[in-house]
Amino acid sequence: MAEPDKPGILDRLRARFGWFDRVMRAQERFNDCKGNFYAAGITYYTIFAMFPLLMVGFAAAGFVLSRQPELLAEIHERIRASVSGDLGQQLVDLMDSAIKSRTSVGIIGLAAAGWVGLGWMANLREALSQMWEQRTEKRGFVHTKLSDIAALLSTFLAITFTIGLTALGDPALMTSVLDWLGIHDLPALGGLLRGASLLVSLLVSWLLFTWIIARLPRESLSFVSSMRAGLLAAVGFEVFKQVGSIYLKNIVHGPAGVTFGPVLGLMVFAYITARLVLFATAWAATSAENMAMAPVPPPDPALITTRVQVDEGLGVRQALAAAAVGAMGALSLSWLRRR
Repeated sequence: MAEPDKPGILDRLRARFGWFDRVMRAQERFNDCKGNFYAAGITYYTIFAMFPLLMVGFAAAGFVLSRQPELLAEIHERIRASVSGDLGQQLVDLMDSAIKSRTSVGIIGLAAAGWVGLGWMANLREALSQMWEQRTEKRGFVHTKLSDIAALLSTFLAITFTIGLTALGDPALMTSVLDWLGIHDLPALGGLLRGASLLVSLLVSWLLFTWIIARLPRESLSFVSSMRAGLLAAVGFEVFKQVGSIYLKNIVHGPAGVTFGPVLGLMVFAYITARLVLFATAWAATSAENMAMAPVPPPDPALITTRVQVDEGLGVRQALAAAAVGAMGALSLSWLRRR
């Protein structure tokens, strides 16, 4: 009798450590639902959205400069002082041309930003829904787009709100407030301010990621079931921000780093953040309480195969065998009667 296969090292670790089994369940859900594929799509739309947003920013700057000629003249003088000769004058003419076309640039930028933003939101919501294994019925095109627009506006407001809260935890702002209150020159003040800033940033990120995990899927979920996953994403995001700041400080010294470093850093930042959010969503979806409430899929349909057996009667061999058996039976019966 063959002996059963022994469990592998991963199976033994999962049976021994509950937290390791929890991580592996989340990783399996992430891989089964194509988490890397959706993270790449979110990254693409994030980078693509930078260009129309820059157009809107240039248009807004053009409107501001057109109403402040003194500031515009000062910028012209600084450009000519920094870049001498014809090149400086060309830069000034280019900036003046951009200011004159600010209206068209702003309209095109807003239209492109809206189109790209809807694609980004649709991809993000689909990815989050897949992590939760939500199989909702497809709705109409107009209803879906209106829902994505509402989700995009609410996400924009949530991000703006969290950025405002993060600014309150800025060490420079805290120092200014303490100086205004007359509290300064305290020992270890710098360390306390950095710790308070990190704590505020962590709390704000926790709130934002919890909201994304619970509210952006096609079917909204409760905040309670997403709070642990939001905390996991917030901690990972803060660690990644610290590592990213060290990366940017080390690459901006050379010309190649100045040219390509920020772009590569933005791509890596968007991709890692997308993967972090999707993995945290998979973590929330594979918790014991959420898996217990998950709908059980119906069994696969049974396959019924009909069998048709045609009785063609006795064959030649069967007839000969039956005749032989009958003859033997008759002989046996005749012998018994004589006896």
